[in-house]
Amino acid sequence: MTLLSFPIRLRSLKRIWERAPAPRLSLSALASLPRSKLPKFVQESEVALKYIQLLGMLDWQCFPDRPDQRFSPTEPPLPYAPLVAAYLVKIDQHIAYVADLWQYLIENPALVWVLGFPLCPSRAFPWGFDIQASLPTHRHLSRLLRTMPNASPQFLLDDTIYSIRRELNGELPPETRFGECISLDTKHIIAWVKENNPKTFIEQGRYDKTRQPAGDPDCRLGCKRKHNQRRKKDAVESLPADVAQTDFGEYYWGYGSGIVATKVADWGEFVLAELTQSFDQSDVSYFKLLMEKVAQRLGFRPRFGAFDAAFDAFYVYEYFANAEPPGFAAVPFVERGRKINRQFNSQGLPLCEAGLAMSLRYVFWCKTTLIPHERGRFVCPLLHPTHTGQVCPAQYANWEKGGCVTTLATSPGARLRYQLDRQSEEYKAVYKQRTATERINSQAVDLGIERPKLRNRASIANHNTLTYVLINLHALQRIRLRKAQRIQAVSSSKERA
Repeated sequence: MTLLSFPIRLRSLKRIWERAPAPRLSLSALASLPRSKLPKFVQESEVALKYIQLLGMLDWQCFPDRPDQRFSPTEPPLPYAPLVAAYLVKIDQHIAYVADLWQYLIENPALVWVLGFPLCPSRAFPWGFDIQASLPTHRHLSRLLRTMPNASPQFLLDDTIYSIRRELNGELPPETRFGECISLDTKHIIAWVKENNPKTFIEQGRYDKTRQPAGDPDCRLGCKRKHNQRRKKDAVESLPADVAQTDFGEYYWGYGSGIVATKVADWGEFVLAELTQSFDQSDVSYFKLLMEKVAQRLGFRPRFGAFDAAFDAFYVYEYFANAEPPGFAAVPFVERGRKINRQFNSQGLPLCEAGLAMSLRYVFWCKTTLIPHERGRFVCPLLHPTHTGQVCPAQYANWEKGGCVTTLATSPGARLRYQLDRQSEEYKAVYKQRTATERINSQAVDLGIERPKLRNRASIANHNTLTYVLINLHALQRIRLRKAQRIQAVSSSKERA
């Protein structure tokens, strides 16, 4: 580089610096400004004003954005914050494709300014920037959604929960804590692949889990629900041969979204945690990971939980029994084996059909289940540890083969599963809380969570988290509106008095 070229480069950098727009306020800072302080073209846009109020409730100043690892000193990387805000707009506007979102932003330049996209100044437009040059392509928007870590939208979900708790502080009865009673459920998400289109002919087989769909490398085959009906021989398309004849159901390639929700009487339902997995994972596999998030966000372990029959597992009961103070899990009982109303003595030993406390012969560690745990082998007390010579009073059918034998988890949750009074009013009151997740899922379906136009797990996981962020934002907006109306009514009554 010659000495003459050095001043030229300095002058070019100076021109770039002079053209750079002044730093704008974040959405949360814009929400605190009066309308008259905003630029005129923003004041005239109802769309921009709407999302200043809605998205401005989030803490964008502390948002964990991407590091500034630029390849050029004049081209900084696109931050995640405008992308996340734009995607929240996409979900709220029921826009299916990212390309349509790009077109929507082009038609609303004030919204682009509000969301915080880096602007390319231009005097050819009344708002002072070239909107097409300022926006990345729709392919780059999709790429950023795919590469963005899920921790970024999870931060916003954290923030909504914190804001909801702060708004409801003082509104709840003194004996009630926010999140003390929760419900957990899962929602199926259908992948955007031809295997899920019943009108598409697939010669190799639609439900062969060894043939991964080319349209989505991360989706998996799973069953939504099963019916106890036989497969018709003359069906146009039947299930694989390895599926049982009486195990006909609805199968999809896709994902599952598990959520934990809490219901506050007279205020609504709120999402406490969410998790996206492939559709081949069982419902109960969501429990441990989701409850860890819930305890972290609330600062305590919920006392009560409402679940469907898929969560009838000993560790679900034990989790709530270990809360402070102890609670219980309202889960329907699922029959496994012949024992429905198993009884236990004061030491926790199971009782046989004759009412005798069975003897613990040995324990072993079960490692083939979802959560490894210790199990005990319990046998007839008349034959072990010593043979008493007595005959089974209940005339058990297998007495000649060694008497009654049963295997149970040694955890207290295995006993609580049988001892829970499912006819009590307290149980019924907690079990009714399952409607919270049903209403949340209904809102999520209305926002398009069931059939996203995305083709990978990372994008779908971020899309799901942002969907629940938006649901919490609308709930937070209703809380603030209701409190403002109540304050206004009180002030009006005082003026009339």
